Amino acid sequence: MMSFGEYLKTYTENKTVCILGFGREGKSTYKMLQKYCSPKAVAIADLNPVDRKANELPENVELICGKDYQDCLDRFDMVFKSPGIVLEKPASELKCMITCETQVFFECFREQIIGITGTKGKSTVTSLIYHVLSESGVDCRIAGNIGIPVFDIADDMKEETIVVCELSCHQLEYMTVSPKYAVFLNLYEEHLDHYGTMENYYNAKKNIYLHQQENDVLLINSDIAPGEPISWNTYTISDKDCDADVYVSNGTVHCVEPYVIPTDKVKLLGVHNHYNIAVAYYITTLFIREEDFTKALCTFSPLAHRLEYVDTVRGIRWYDDSISTACATAISAVQSVPDAGTVLIGGMDRGIDYAPLVDFLAGFDIRVICMEASGKRVYDMILASDGFKKKERVHYADHLEGAVKLAADITPEGMSCVMSPAAASYGIFKNFEERGDAFKKLVAELRTKN
Repeated sequence: MMSFGEYLKTYTENKTVCILGFGREGKSTYKMLQKYCSPKAVAIADLNPVDRKANELPENVELICGKDYQDCLDRFDMVFKSPGIVLEKPASELKCMITCETQVFFECFREQIIGITGTKGKSTVTSLIYHVLSESGVDCRIAGNIGIPVFDIADDMKEETIVVCELSCHQLEYMTVSPKYAVFLNLYEEHLDHYGTMENYYNAKKNIYLHQQENDVLLINSDIAPGEPISWNTYTISDKDCDADVYVSNGTVHCVEPYVIPTDKVKLLGVHNHYNIAVAYYITTLFIREEDFTKALCTFSPLAHRLEYVDTVRGIRWYDDSISTACATAISAVQSVPDAGTVLIGGMDRGIDYAPLVDFLAGFDIRVICMEASGKRVYDMILASDGFKKKERVHYADHLEGAVKLAADITPEGMSCVMSPAAASYGIFKNFEERGDAFKKLVAELRTKN
């Protein structure tokens, strides 16, 4: 069998190669090209300046930086696109071949890959599956959108290694190969600033299963399951008591044999996490025993910024759910946090429909603090709504700092405050992690202020 290094060398042989985006994945791509390949030429294109000396780039590596950095693409045979880069032209209008690390890695190892996508929950499910398999003695790696470029683990791959790979819509958009085990968790309004319509967004995500083969496995939310017949093994999953192949209800996963989640022992908070557990249970028990799953599940700690308990300050329990960028996740957060007294909503306005969130908040007795651009829109929708009673429980603060201060004043002692923005952080913070860290810092500062 051809090694990964040999495959990559053949893949790029006699090609001119451009690395589009020189962040974590772009640097990973360059490292592997330098290690294994001898393409005709290598260039790096990025909107931001690239420091040649700091990155130890030889003079024969062309640097193309600045606002016109994508104008060069058709000069190359092959472009390795980083997932964070949005093409300024459709790929069909470019003469070059658009590829990426994920494409090449999957061409080599797709039989050994569990791929997970969805709008929400994919990092938790990816981490949980990896944790369970690793704790159960399976030779396992974690990679992908979770923060580890797949090329970083390529040299460690053995025939028995299983890779648990989180996949974003941007990683999947141009893929022509799918993993042997595919998980499609859910689909909510997201990234519409890039895709324009839900149909386009869904089409990008579909590549997780569109190129599967006979005897492959697809586990997909019953609400988005394909209507057309497909030749591989497809199973539906739901968080509702329905006719799905797998569903979770009242703490029990219903499939071939019911599995009772040990809710008094697991650290994952909220009913929505029962769905995540059900997904992990179904996939991991293809490889391990149920008793091994339960043992590992009980030692899994939730990821940061995902309904994460921060501290109890001024008699208020504070929860960080900065990962929330959709109505559904904010609703789940409010329903899941014990004794929810206040919710912080808002961030970058990407044009999503906030009517479901406003309707939910109208019937849920909780104080609402709106902030930033999308929060202002929610605030205005609430004020204009005839069906929203007790509008005095709704407030607006320009930014997170003011929202936290206000929450400290209005949240009753003994209750909880959760930041679950239902909005992206971009333009305000670098990412949701930075937003969550800022929230934690502001909560900590409450201890030292009157």
